[in-house]
Amino acid sequence: MSAVSDPSSSAKLPSPLDNGEGDLSHVEGMTGSLDTSAFEAPLDGSAPVPLALASTASLAAAAGEKTPPFRQDSYRWNQGRYSRQRRFVDIWGFVLRLLWARWLYGKAWSYGGAMTAEAQTARRRELAVWIRETLLDLGPTFIKVGQLFSTRADIFPIEFVEELSKLQDRVPAFSYEQARDIIEADLGKPIHTLYRTFDPIPLAAASLGQVHRAQTHSGDEVVVKVQRPGLRSLFTIDLSILKGIARYFQSHPSWGKGRDWLGIYEECCRILWEEIDYLNEGRNADTFRRNFRGEDWVNVPRVFWRLTSSRVVTLEYMPGIKISHYDALEAAGLDRKRLARLGAQAYLHQLLNNGFFHADPHPGNVAVGLDGSLIFYDFGMMGQVQPMTRQRLMSTFMGVARRDAGQVMDSLVELGALAQVDDMSPVRRSIQYILDNFMDRPFEEQSIHAISDDLYAVAYDQPFRFPATFTFVMRAFSTLEGVGKGLDPEFNFMEAAKPFAAQLMSNGNPTDGANSLLGELGRQAAQVSTSALGLPRRIEDTLDKLERGDIRVRVRSIETDRVLRRISGVTMANNYAILVGAFTLSATVLVLSEFVWLALVPGVLAAGTGIAFLRAVLQVNRADRLP
Repeated sequence: MSAVSDPSSSAKLPSPLDNGEGDLSHVEGMTGSLDTSAFEAPLDGSAPVPLALASTASLAAAAGEKTPPFRQDSYRWNQGRYSRQRRFVDIWGFVLRLLWARWLYGKAWSYGGAMTAEAQTARRRELAVWIRETLLDLGPTFIKVGQLFSTRADIFPIEFVEELSKLQDRVPAFSYEQARDIIEADLGKPIHTLYRTFDPIPLAAASLGQVHRAQTHSGDEVVVKVQRPGLRSLFTIDLSILKGIARYFQSHPSWGKGRDWLGIYEECCRILWEEIDYLNEGRNADTFRRNFRGEDWVNVPRVFWRLTSSRVVTLEYMPGIKISHYDALEAAGLDRKRLARLGAQAYLHQLLNNGFFHADPHPGNVAVGLDGSLIFYDFGMMGQVQPMTRQRLMSTFMGVARRDAGQVMDSLVELGALAQVDDMSPVRRSIQYILDNFMDRPFEEQSIHAISDDLYAVAYDQPFRFPATFTFVMRAFSTLEGVGKGLDPEFNFMEAAKPFAAQLMSNGNPTDGANSLLGELGRQAAQVSTSALGLPRRIEDTLDKLERGDIRVRVRSIETDRVLRRISGVTMANNYAILVGAFTLSATVLVLSEFVWLALVPGVLAAGTGIAFLRAVLQVNRADRLP
């Protein structure tokens, strides 16, 4: 059999899986593109042999690359059999080191100076980088969990969210023999009867699998995505350990309060198991392609179902220029401003017209064909907005347009994005603050990145519970805005979204004055009737709470607070004074008994306690001066 020829090798077009999950630099340390015509994969039953038997590391060295190759034993998790005990030690070791770092974060003495806001921010950024690197070392499960946690700004500080959003796969490729065994086991036939040619060198390697170029017996050029060996076994072990960690956090008196860690764990499990089901990915790709069947400016690879299973998916080979390779787009004569506009239009079309959208549209998952069309890849992680959710989102948008913090808060509660607490006043004030700042500037001058940063800053340590769908959308908007500005420095995502926002606000109604007035009157009447019908129920709920004693009245006395602070400070000062006297007396007795060296221990303790005593006295004096 002849080798798979690569007619586009001179153009250096990326493969459909040359994305953030893995690129050629992940394959045994090699960077750049690879001319696959240098390899031959005879599929007549004999072992596949490259024309050049040298390793890819040798090829990279010949090309001037200095990157060292990956080894199969580079990572402990990269084994055929996984030790639960070893994984338990590695995972809990990471968790305990993280808890120790969190404890040190609140200790002023650990900073070696003043514990300023700048020092704390630097500490958080340093810790976030360490977390990202450790998750990479822990392997596929934690790479994916970290990527999912990058959407949970309601749980983690913004520094953690930003660093986890940079989390990309950095894993070694697995051998061709392992890939061949998985293909033959799942599809039930020898590989030479399934494909005319099959390139043993992967185009890309990621934590969940890797991609090989191939050709079917009918002459179709395809790519074959093969799941990493033993991945399900690794997921089973890791997720069982993570369940114990989630239970620990849930039962913690501080961290478990107001956090559904077990619910977060269940959501992660569901998303992870769906992402490694390649049959599900194939169905997603087909649905996505049908949603754009009337648009000639969007292309989606076709799925070859006869050559697809839960661990193997065969897709049409559809090369393109990565949308963030701006110089290559310029060299190909493509209109970058048009591409920026099409990127925003494509995503808004997915979200608002279909409710089925790509949950991870980073630049590696979007390419541009030579005809200027957009090509989407990797459909393992998709989001869906249900019709009822879209109606509730409409209510939220109407509240934003009216600067009505109460309406926004109520609709967010209905969406499940906001937890009901006893006192919602601080939440309402936070929402009103965002609305006032958001509406002060024209719509087209808004920045998605700035808006999401404001939302995340307000959401942290508040009862906001952003669903994964919401955070996927916000992250996608921020990514597309960044790519759009790279394509066109004058691009503004909010400006591109204005027609869709106008359509959403009008909800398809005519926009002439009379009809708009009638429509507004109708909406107001419906709102009044809804409030009137719901009023008896709300009164009944309030009376029920009164009977059960669930209604709490919070009264704050400034004078009482001042007295309580002073009493607490005086109590601590008395305790320190007693300890100073006890340690000093012990040291004196030991010195008189000629145990001078032993007397140093209570002497040091007396000195440290004395410093604490002086600080407590100063705090008491400061409390007396406070209003």
